Amino acid sequence: MRVLVGCEYSGRVREAFRNIGHDAWSCDLLESEDSSPYHIIGDVIKLLEDQWDLAIFHPPCTHLAVSGSRWFKDKAKEQAEALDFVRMLMDAPIEKIAIENPISVISSKIRKPDQIIQPWMFGHGETKATCLWLKGLQKLMPTNIVDGREARIHKMPPSPNRWKERSRTYIGIANAMADQWGKE
Repeated sequence: MRVLVGCEYSGRVREAFRNIGHDAWSCDLLESEDSSPYHIIGDVIKLLEDQWDLAIFHPPCTHLAVSGSRWFKDKAKEQAEALDFVRMLMDAPIEKIAIENPISVISSKIRKPDQIIQPWMFGHGETKATCLWLKGLQKLMPTNIVDGREARIHKMPPSPNRWKERSRTYIGIANAMADQWGKE
């Protein structure tokens, strides 16, 4: 299966699919954290017509996440552009699509998510509500429900790389995506 993982610099979702034999590629404006030859630096929109079987998109949440709602009044243009980007990804000519984002205005401005997952459902003792908007895909089934749930991501102190640390997909979630959606 040809898999495109858009807006992912970490390579975690791409590698989860590659590890089970799929032709998976990531694309982001940033270099890949793992220096993989299977990462394309650039605009994911330019790749949407390239005959993918499955795409998993992680659009930037800076102007979308409700955690930043106190700044919405000052960035209406940026939010409108971010929502247009999400609509382009949702409308891509790809049979199976997942859009991943935290609790955001996508829910009120485009449509409600098909599923909300948590890291603790996939082997990580943390909380971070993550919405999935799905096309042609089943909801993810939990793989390893754990106790010890902590809001580590929410409690991260300010730093120049805080946004990067908060945006990484948990490995348990990446593996569940590959194991479950890679067989559909």
